[in-house]
Amino acid sequence: MEGSRNQVKNQPSKGSKPLEGLNQRHVEIMDTTLRDGEQTSGVSFLPSEKLQIAKLLLEELKVDRIEVASARVSEGELEGVQKITQWASQKGHLHQVEVLGFVDTPVSVDWIEDAGAKVLNLLTKGSLNHLVHQLKKTPEQHFSEIEECINYAQKKGIEVNVYLEDWSNGMRNSQEYTLSLIDFLDHQPVKRIMLPDTLGLLSPEEVKDYFQLIVSRFPNAHFDFHAHNDYDLSVANVMEAILNGAAGIHTTVNGLGERAGNAPLESIVAVVKDFTHFEIGVRENKIFRVSKLVEQFSGQNIPANKPVVGENVFTQTAGIHADGDNKKNLYFNDLMPERFGRQRKYALGKTSGKANILKNLEELGISLEKDELTKVTQRIIELGDKKERVTTEDLPYIISDVLQNNSISKHISIEGYHMTHSKGLKPTVQLRMNIHGKFYDESATGDGQYDSFMKALKKIYKSLGRELPRLVDYHVSIPPGGKTDAFVETVVTWDYGKIFKTKGLDPDQTVAAMMATEKMLNIIENMNYQPNKEESTYYGNEYRAVAG
Repeated sequence: MEGSRNQVKNQPSKGSKPLEGLNQRHVEIMDTTLRDGEQTSGVSFLPSEKLQIAKLLLEELKVDRIEVASARVSEGELEGVQKITQWASQKGHLHQVEVLGFVDTPVSVDWIEDAGAKVLNLLTKGSLNHLVHQLKKTPEQHFSEIEECINYAQKKGIEVNVYLEDWSNGMRNSQEYTLSLIDFLDHQPVKRIMLPDTLGLLSPEEVKDYFQLIVSRFPNAHFDFHAHNDYDLSVANVMEAILNGAAGIHTTVNGLGERAGNAPLESIVAVVKDFTHFEIGVRENKIFRVSKLVEQFSGQNIPANKPVVGENVFTQTAGIHADGDNKKNLYFNDLMPERFGRQRKYALGKTSGKANILKNLEELGISLEKDELTKVTQRIIELGDKKERVTTEDLPYIISDVLQNNSISKHISIEGYHMTHSKGLKPTVQLRMNIHGKFYDESATGDGQYDSFMKALKKIYKSLGRELPRLVDYHVSIPPGGKTDAFVETVVTWDYGKIFKTKGLDPDQTVAAMMATEKMLNIIENMNYQPNKEESTYYGNEYRAVAG
């Protein structure tokens, strides 16, 4: 069977010399985000949103055609189509705007005329099962009504394409009827015959076989293929349809559509350009912009791992991959992010290696000493263990934290804590501190968790005859853009005869403040503590301290 593919269209494999004629044909991309994509559960575009998306699809992305609505749906739908057709008429795009209509002469045609559109996509029954059980009509009756509708549209100056609803089931279970409908349409004044896998049930092998049969039997007809993604096979099925004679493909941005959605525009464009020698006019570098706008308007979040447009698909996570990219781009493929208006990123987290971090530092124009890089790497791994990811924007915060830690000799540490926070009750903290190798435990209640921590800490220091600096200011921030889920930075300003600041980083705001406080304790300890050269004298729980 594999050889028959080339017999039908003489389609060469990728990398071989393209043949003349059909191999260089243009494959039309008809995007139906505004019609079939709007059948996604919970998605309803406003008229103004439809207009903005239509503009981007036709003028930015340069798709060949757009399907923007179904006739007779609502006044809002009519308003949306009128906005689009008025704009399209001014810009010379009117014949690229299509509206789904029904075999209900004259209702759908008149609706489309009122909307200012010039192209009807007529929905007919592509399987005997649908015809008999839904319309309860004979093929002869259906064909006659289709012909009446086409003729009426022609009189109104409206061009007609025809959908064969449930075509895939028709080819499986009532092929004689389905082929007779195509034969009938082949003799009608229709521009395109559109073959939908309405329930997303076909395998790639079936798509290949059915297109070979139909294209060989009706060589002069223009066939579109409309795939659904119920088995996650829409892109593979589109590939087979194109290789075996489909002249047009229907897509939606981000794969929007009923149930599992339609064939995603972004993936189809990449596949056609990388695995066939056919031509499409879509501008790849505009895809991501349009994808994000549709995400915003539809309220349907793009999965992070969705090919081409997902947040993570051009992000290398494993350190070995970043290292390989430094050594002749060993982990690159043809899906280069720049094609789609994006950039490759190197994730920072628990699987990061130094190569990932170096890539991000290069982007920021920062260089570190070897020991500093090792400590920054370790800090990122620690944060990655607590949260999902660390971003490039986080790096200056992490570096600042690590470098500050490097400059402080650490004699004091928070060894343990337990915090409670309950409605109607004041927060409490149980705290254990390590001060020069000795452990001190205290608990306290305060107005907040950090206040409770500070009160417990003051009890410990009071038992040692020490006073803490006065807290002057307390500031919490996140890296610019608010996209990180790795940490917050807490900056605390202290007055200890002179004003100084310490920083703490942690996913938890209170813990970040405690880390900043720990740094403060070590700074004042380094200012004050001078061990006796002959002996380190401790008196009970106290240690020798000399004020600076």
